[in-house]
Amino acid sequence: MESSINQEDLKNIIKTALVEVFEEHQDLLHNAIEDAIEDVALAHAIEEGEETELVKREEVFKLLKGKA
Repeated sequence: MESSINQEDLKNIIKTALVEVFEEHQDLLHNAIEDAIEDVALAHAIEEGEETELVKREEVFKLLKGKA
């Protein structure tokens, strides 16, 4: 006996499976989205930093220590 499945049934099965995975593993989806947002923010920060003037290392540490 040969069984066949039409495209609409397959589409519904895949949708159901994805929903179940997302519901059962929300933490994985959350972490993936969080990582992607952090990567985009880091890329923007790097681009912005490339357009600013350079400062001496000592100046940075003075600011971090609150001695500016």
